[in-house]
Amino acid sequence: MVRAGRMRSCVALLQIAAAASLMLLAFSAAGPARAADAAFTQFIASLWPEAQKIGVSRKTFDAVTRRLEPDYNLPDLLLPGRPETGAPAQAEFVQVPSQYVNEATIARLAAHAQTLMQQHRAALIGIERDYGVPAPVVLAIFGRETDFGRAALPYNAIRVLATQAYVGRRKAQFREEFVLALKILDEGHVKLKDMRSSWAGAMGLTQFLPSEFYKNAVDYDGDGHRNVWTSVPDALASAALQLKNKGWQPGLRWAYEVRAPKSADCTQGVPEVTRPTGEWLKAGFVPARGRQLSASEQAQPASLLQPEGIYGPAFLTTKNYFVIKEYNFSDLYVLFVGHLSDRIVASQSFETPWSASTQMRTADVEAMQRQLTRLGLYSDKIDGKAGMKTRSALGAYQKSAGLKVDCWPSQAVLKAMGGAK
Repeated sequence: MVRAGRMRSCVALLQIAAAASLMLLAFSAAGPARAADAAFTQFIASLWPEAQKIGVSRKTFDAVTRRLEPDYNLPDLLLPGRPETGAPAQAEFVQVPSQYVNEATIARLAAHAQTLMQQHRAALIGIERDYGVPAPVVLAIFGRETDFGRAALPYNAIRVLATQAYVGRRKAQFREEFVLALKILDEGHVKLKDMRSSWAGAMGLTQFLPSEFYKNAVDYDGDGHRNVWTSVPDALASAALQLKNKGWQPGLRWAYEVRAPKSADCTQGVPEVTRPTGEWLKAGFVPARGRQLSASEQAQPASLLQPEGIYGPAFLTTKNYFVIKEYNFSDLYVLFVGHLSDRIVASQSFETPWSASTQMRTADVEAMQRQLTRLGLYSDKIDGKAGMKTRSALGAYQKSAGLKVDCWPSQAVLKAMGGAK
């Protein structure tokens, strides 16, 4: 009897294990899993008190969440039985500058932006008057984000935000974003069918998360709705207000292209090293194309940016450069937006051509960052992105190791660190 009882217990345990395995397989299958969806439905229902608290009606909540299903094919999710893939690689961090700030793309967007300058002339004049942000800058953001609205956003924003809140890597953030998206719908700013987004939930012509919508969205066309999805005046004004709220200074350029002297120290290319622009000029930095800087321009603080280390163009970046960087935390993104804004007004490309032809793999840059951290030269995120601080730390290592100081990541330098695989 005891043996039979033990056998029945073993069989029961095997049955439980088999059922668990089937559930795990179902959860990780290509299509939505019924068991997982039941838990998802329960999770969504649990958000009603938070939605009610910020004024979402029960009618809207039920209408939007009824039959809502998760999208387990989205990137950056934490799912049982699946490898952790993380977010998709952003072009800003895997392309060399000449690929990202592509001349043909810049020229094409600049030409279309000039047409839009005339088409939306009254709104753009008003936006610059009200928020201090020049028309070419907001148009450049519009062009970079969605190709002036011509790039179709592939996802249902509600489904994206709900899925990310349920099984994403940043659940708390997306939980708030999902509830705010319900509020946007409840207030009638956009219809559910038109609420399209990127895989990470950024919506509209100039790519706003719901929280940014409530901080910065503007009803600039006066129709009673803050419509960043289809109203160009609303979207441009909202982008301008966001820049203003992040500290945009009217009348200040985003950066100046310069020719760096041979004696320039590329390890100084970090935001923490800031000097009046005039001091950089006295140290031998020469404005590109013979540009003459006024006394007020020379008095403005600036930081050195060398996106390809000692190779390629160099820039003296102003406070407005870092304001744009808060829109997208990438030097190449800011270079694209800033340069496109210049090209909308004038046809000149960068004076110094880009020279790098390859970019290190993310895993190799991470290995380099870990080595630099162990050596006490780097204290920022290990993220595989060769930004300002990584390039500066790399230059400091090259100095200490007696290598050529170029502040540009390469397999040769990684091997010298002992970090190459």
